[in-house]
Amino acid sequence: MSAKKTPLYDRHIAAGGNVVDYAGWFLPVDYVGLKEEHSAVRENVGLFDVSHMGEFTVKGKEAVKFLNYVFSNDYSKVADGQVAYTMLLNENGGIIDDLLIYRKNSEDFLIIPNAANVDKDYNHLIKLTKDYDIEFKNISDEVGEVAIQGPNAQKVLQKLVDFDLDKIEYYHFVDGIDYKGHKLLISRTGYTGEDGFEVYTTNEGILQVWDDLLEAGKEFSMQLCGLGCRDTLRFEASMPLYGNEMADDISPLEAGLKFAVKFDKDDFIGKTALEKELAEGPKRKIIGLEMNDKRIPRHGYEIQKDGKTIGVITTGYLSPTLNRRLANVLIDIDEAVIGNEVDVIIRNKPSKATIISKRYMKK
Repeated sequence: MSAKKTPLYDRHIAAGGNVVDYAGWFLPVDYVGLKEEHSAVRENVGLFDVSHMGEFTVKGKEAVKFLNYVFSNDYSKVADGQVAYTMLLNENGGIIDDLLIYRKNSEDFLIIPNAANVDKDYNHLIKLTKDYDIEFKNISDEVGEVAIQGPNAQKVLQKLVDFDLDKIEYYHFVDGIDYKGHKLLISRTGYTGEDGFEVYTTNEGILQVWDDLLEAGKEFSMQLCGLGCRDTLRFEASMPLYGNEMADDISPLEAGLKFAVKFDKDDFIGKTALEKELAEGPKRKIIGLEMNDKRIPRHGYEIQKDGKTIGVITTGYLSPTLNRRLANVLIDIDEAVIGNEVDVIIRNKPSKATIISKRYMKK
C-alpha cells in the first residue's frame, strides 16, 4: 500500500523537502539539514506539518465515564479548554499508545493518537464504546494540523489571528477561532520542549494557515522543519516516543509516566496490573546514558554490565544542542543508578558509558 499524502504534500515538494515514507505518510525528514532546523526551533522559530497525526471525537453523556475507563488519566478533573496527556493501556498495564485529549466540555472531547497507531487505536476503542452512551468518530482524514515551535512562535502566529495568544496557557486551547472563513483550534502544546502552538483546521484551511505563516515568518527567518529534528528536539526535552520509550510490553511505571496514571479513580483498563507492579516495584526503568567516548549510541543497541545483558537503548543521538552523546535506555531497575558504568555494544564491541538523569535540558 502506498503512503498517504498530507494536505501539505505539494508544499513540501515545492519547498525542497526531503520527503520519505514515515508511519505510512509521505513527510519531509528535513529541508536544509537536521542540525540547522533543530537550532532554529531552540533559538528562533520552526514550522512543522503534523497533519499525519490522528483525530478522534468522543461526544455524549457518558464521554467522561468512557474516557476514564479506557485511558489512564482522569477526565472528570480536567477543565474545559484544557489538554491532558494520557495513555491507552492493555490489561497487563502495557502501553498501546500515548495520546493528548482535549476537553471542550464534559460531553465533547478531541483525542489525538499517534499517526502509526490510528487504525490500531480506533479498532481497539470502537469495541469498547458499545457499553456507553457516546458517539465515537475517527475524523483523521478531515483534519490538517501544523505545529509552530520556538521562542518566536507566538510572535509569528499572533500576526495571523485576532485572538490574544497570551490568554492560552500551557496545555490549554481555544476552539472556533475564525480565520478567513475557516475555524481554527489553537493549543499551546508541542513536542519540542519549546514554547509553541499547534493549529488544527480543515484540510483546505491548513493550506491557508501554512501559506500565511510562511509569509508572517519571513520577518523572523522562520525555518521549515522536518521529522528529523522533531525527534532530536523531543529527545533532548525528555519527551517519550511510542515504539521507543513505550510499547505494549513497557508499563507507564517503567517509562517514568506515572504522573499520567490516576490510581485514585474508579476501575480502568490495566489498573489491577499496575497496582500490583506499584506494590512490588517495577523491574525496569527508562533512564539516561552518556557515552564516555566518541561513539554515538543508537536505538536498539544492547547494554551490558560485566558481560551480562541488562537493557537496551530506546533512543540515542549526538545531541545537537548539548553536543553530547546521549541516550534513553530501558534497563534492569538494580542497574538504573546514576553514576553506574555500563557497556554499550556497538558493532559487537563494548563501549563505556555512564548512567545519568534523562533530564538533559533545564527547560
